[in-house]
Amino acid sequence: MFSKQPPSSPPLSFSAKAARTEESPISSLMAMALHNPNLISFAAGLVDAPTLPVEQCAAITRRIFADRRRGQSALQYGTTLGLKPLRERLLSHLASLEGRPAAAFGITADDIIVTTGSQQTLYLIADVLVDPGDIVIAGNPSYFVFTGTLQSLGATVHSVPMDEDGMDVDTLERLLERLDDAGQLGRVKFVYCVSYYDNPTGQTLSQERRERLVEVVKRFSRSHRILILEDAAYREMGYDTWILPSIKSFDPDNRYTILTQTFSKPFAPGLKLGYTAMPCDLMHAVLRQKGSHDFGSSNLCQEIVLEALRDGSYRTHLQVLRSQYRGKRDAVLSALEAHMPGGVGWTTPKGGMYVWLTFPRAIDTSARGAMFNRCIERGVLYVPGDYCFHPDESGQVPQNCLRLCFGQVSHDQIDTGIQHLGKVVGELLKTTPIVLGDSLGCCSLNPEPRTRSHE
Repeated sequence: MFSKQPPSSPPLSFSAKAARTEESPISSLMAMALHNPNLISFAAGLVDAPTLPVEQCAAITRRIFADRRRGQSALQYGTTLGLKPLRERLLSHLASLEGRPAAAFGITADDIIVTTGSQQTLYLIADVLVDPGDIVIAGNPSYFVFTGTLQSLGATVHSVPMDEDGMDVDTLERLLERLDDAGQLGRVKFVYCVSYYDNPTGQTLSQERRERLVEVVKRFSRSHRILILEDAAYREMGYDTWILPSIKSFDPDNRYTILTQTFSKPFAPGLKLGYTAMPCDLMHAVLRQKGSHDFGSSNLCQEIVLEALRDGSYRTHLQVLRSQYRGKRDAVLSALEAHMPGGVGWTTPKGGMYVWLTFPRAIDTSARGAMFNRCIERGVLYVPGDYCFHPDESGQVPQNCLRLCFGQVSHDQIDTGIQHLGKVVGELLKTTPIVLGDSLGCCSLNPEPRTRSHE
């Protein structure tokens, strides 16, 4: 609780940026879950706690501190760019993910920066590129925490729809053409894309669209370079062994793309460590800003991750994590089939920790609607889909979608929580007039609605 200022104190004068910065809606959802521990929360994107690599990290830290000189180094300040042996290892790691040498997509260890989670990278890149009134293009729906950052910086966010193959690149091309015709192309700074197992939909950008996205951005980079910011936070959380090549792999000169990944989701969020490969001229600007932030990310955390990559514990942990999340995904889909009324559709992700649901348009899933409050009363929490959307050209935001995150939810809670969710939806469908054909969904991402009647 903040203390109150004396009545005679004059008000503070905040910056325009502070005035543009709103509280993230996920904060209130997390507060609800903390206030009521009996809630089954499909809201916050927390990872599966039982799989966290406690024993591995304990063994690694013992090795680090068994060597006094290395322990001293781990507890000292590091460089802004990041620990060089770690960056060299990350270069090899990225090459192994791509299945070809890093030189094939134009990067060296000096083109990789280690940050305090990929969230810091997203902020720093937006901060060095965006002035108030500049344009950023993102998928719709999209990762709403970052779009809140863009709003804080004064960016105008234009959106393109998502479908089962990810961001619609044809629509992106038409949008860029319209902006060019309107004389606004020079304001476009970058295209933001979550390329693997997207948050919030769980969908993945197809390989064909990855290559074409780079081609489109290059073609419209006339007065200045437009960049692609590829957020690959969930890249290594696919349930299958084969992983699509990154968007960055189609940029052999390292000029138009930024690839950011993290160890928060696939290893341990408490380490708060991310890494990003980017063009060298952008790197200079980002390093100046990061130097003003923190002089460099935690040396100790970097040493831990370096050891995890060296000794194989990271790879072993990933196998456990993929198996666990595949099982949870299957449990969610089975529970939806068992408990959700007909006319509701959902995605079938091939990785990550999110499932996206679409309801008839008459069903209001927003935090202001009857469904959200009834679900809270029944003990289940979700992320309202309108948090994840940008307004369309007419200023409208869909109100009939939601996101489920199964990261921290146990198998038993998954079935119980979705059973409660399904009962609320069934009650609403009985009392809400549904127009024929109203189950088509809320965007071009239209999961096939189930036709089973609800008992």
